[in-house]
Formats: sequence, structure tokens, C-alpha cells
Amino acid sequence: MTLSFAGFSDAGGAYTQDMNLRFACQPGCTKCCNVQGYVYITEENLRQMAKYTGLPVKTFERKYVVRFRHVLRLRKPRNSQCHFLTEEGCSVHPVKPVQCRLYPFWPELVEERANWEKERKVCPGIGKGELIQIGAACETAAEMKTAYPTIYPDRAAQKEGLKL
Repeated sequence: MTLSFAGFSDAGGAYTQDMNLRFACQPGCTKCCNVQGYVYITEENLRQMAKYTGLPVKTFERKYVVRFRHVLRLRKPRNSQCHFLTEEGCSVHPVKPVQCRLYPFWPELVEERANWEKERKVCPGIGKGELIQIGAACETAAEMKTAYPTIYPDRAAQKEGLKL
């Protein structure tokens, strides 16, 4: 399998081979959980989170999930970004949604150096830890596209063999 990485070149604003792509989640940090936006989940995330919390799937969905035609997302509580974020961290960490598990290796961050650098100002783990190969970062970003095809429609079209 050959991976292409749109930003891996000498073009302005792109990654180059000599750049360091590093990330290590920092103990006790929940900054990524407190950014504005929604947490999208998959059907599998829904089942896993319901089981983990001890709720039937239908009950969990009624209480914590907003279902649209092709997208599921967690409801936002009034005064925080996520029902499952506590002072100790994520209360569903072992079964956290794909979006949370893959952060910061989201396509929009990995594929554009400027976005990665902007995210570095929010996330203290970016720039720390082991060197991550561009190919590995791209594979992780591809997981995001596979998990959320309606959010990343280009990946769904590629999977079906369609040209955009």
C-alpha cells in the first residue's frame, strides 16, 4: 500500500523530510477536550460507550447522542464540552470515540503544516515525544476519514473507486 501525503514536499506551507512531527499526550492535560466543536462518534463507539457505562444502547443514545441522517455526535452539556470529561480526565477513556483516540492526527491537521503549527499553540503535546513518521501519521489520519465518511467524503469516494 502506497500512502501519499499532500503536504510532504518542498512546496511552501508543506512538510519537508527534515521537519519533526512529534506528539506525546501530556499527563493530566485535557486541553483537546475543551476546544469548541462537537465530538462525532461511530455506531461502534455508541455500542462500546453504552456498554462501558452500563446503559442499554437506546438509553445511552437518548441521553448522550444526537443522531442525524448520516452522522452521530455527542450532546454537549450546558457548561462544558463533553458529558464524559471530569476533573480526572475522560471517564470513558478505554472506549473513547475515534475522534478523541486519533487526536491530533486528524486529516485537517496532518495534511497541512500550518494547521499543525496552529494546533501546537493549543496542544502542549505537539512537538514532544518520539519522532512520528509521516506515513504513520497519514495512516492514522486515514482512519479518521474511514470512520467519518460523511465528514471526509473524499475518502469515501476513493474507497468506492469514484473520482471526484
